Amino acid sequence: MRRYETIFIIDPDLSNEQRLPVFDKLKGLIIQQGGFLVIVDEWGDKRFAYEIKKKSRGYYVRLDFCGTGALVNEIERFLRIDDSVLKYMTVLLDKDADVERIKKQVAEAEASKEQIAQDKAASDDKSTVAGKDKLNDSEPEDKQDQPEISKSQIVESETMQIETNEEEK
Repeated sequence: MRRYETIFIIDPDLSNEQRLPVFDKLKGLIIQQGGFLVIVDEWGDKRFAYEIKKKSRGYYVRLDFCGTGALVNEIERFLRIDDSVLKYMTVLLDKDADVERIKKQVAEAEASKEQIAQDKAASDDKSTVAGKDKLNDSEPEDKQDQPEISKSQIVESETMQIETNEEEK
């Protein structure tokens, strides 16, 4: 099986609800043709360097999938027919893709994302609790240990610096 990447641009005027049928149809095509969808990467709304079909912006989407030439032909046929798709391009990434290895990599990536999300949530909880404790203190911890400096000491220090600069001249 081969690994492909298809990047396509959808009309930016469509809402998320109107884009979903396009994504669902493509996912269905990949499954129906015996392929494996690695990732759907939505890049979002971007400005074009030049107008395409009288549009200056487009919604970019990247499909990474494994399949056969027949699957690529069917995906490109669908993208060509659909009026909401402005442009598309398919590139061959790997001629002999190991689908099982790719599935393992996808599962590991999902697990690491979940672990990072859990770690972040735990650290956010800790920082929220620590933030509440700091709000209860009258002054921040940094300033509690420092001695008070009066305005007269600051003025005196500045005066000494000016006098030193004048003597050096």
